[in-house]
Amino acid sequence: MSNASQQLISVHPEDIKFIFELEKQCFCDLKVVNNTEHHVAFKVKTTSPKKYFVRPNANVIQPWDACFIRVTLQPQNESPLDLQCKDKFLLQSTVVPPHSDIDDLSPDTFKKDGGKLVEECKLKVVYIAPNSASADAIRNSNGSPDISSNQAIQRAKEERDAAIRQTKQLQQELDMLKKRLQKGNSGFSLKFAIFVALIGLVVGLLLNFGPSSTSLYSTSPSSTSPSSTPPSSTSLE
Repeated sequence: MSNASQQLISVHPEDIKFIFELEKQCFCDLKVVNNTEHHVAFKVKTTSPKKYFVRPNANVIQPWDACFIRVTLQPQNESPLDLQCKDKFLLQSTVVPPHSDIDDLSPDTFKKDGGKLVEECKLKVVYIAPNSASADAIRNSNGSPDISSNQAIQRAKEERDAAIRQTKQLQQELDMLKKRLQKGNSGFSLKFAIFVALIGLVVGLLLNFGPSSTSLYSTSPSSTSPSSTPPSSTSLE
């Protein structure tokens, strides 16, 4: 890609190269770099979606950060003439609000409407013979420490994003639980207040009829002692 500094993102390498072998799966790793101070979302499309598996096929890249994409070619039963492939990939990109999550973006995010800037980068597919010098170079680059470290970084970022999504979900569930508890507590408090009022009314009635009931049932001096108090008043408090 030319003028990468003027683009939202740049892709390395510029072509998707596969070491083509019949009935064997092969892959190509791409590095997508955000060249701006904004959060940029991208989406990958292909003319032959049944032949390729792209992970991730969409994501949000933080400012000046990078994301690694693995494009996997599924095992093929036929070899194209002279290994010439007409398949193409399209990578769309656009600026999104800060801290956006790819799962929360609108389906219209990558549509060119309303003057919104949506950049497109076309990538062609190149098949390489397994016994060629170009194939050896690709094998060496795929096995280099840089590629391994990049893949480890990518996995760490995916785990981080998954943890952030899980944290948001747990926070939403916690807020819903708090609201339910508040509603439940308000109902409980009203019922408890009515219950206490009824108990107080009954106790008041009993106290009003207290002298007559004491004269009927007292059989010992201790039952009429001034120090005795109704046990129910203590329990209510």
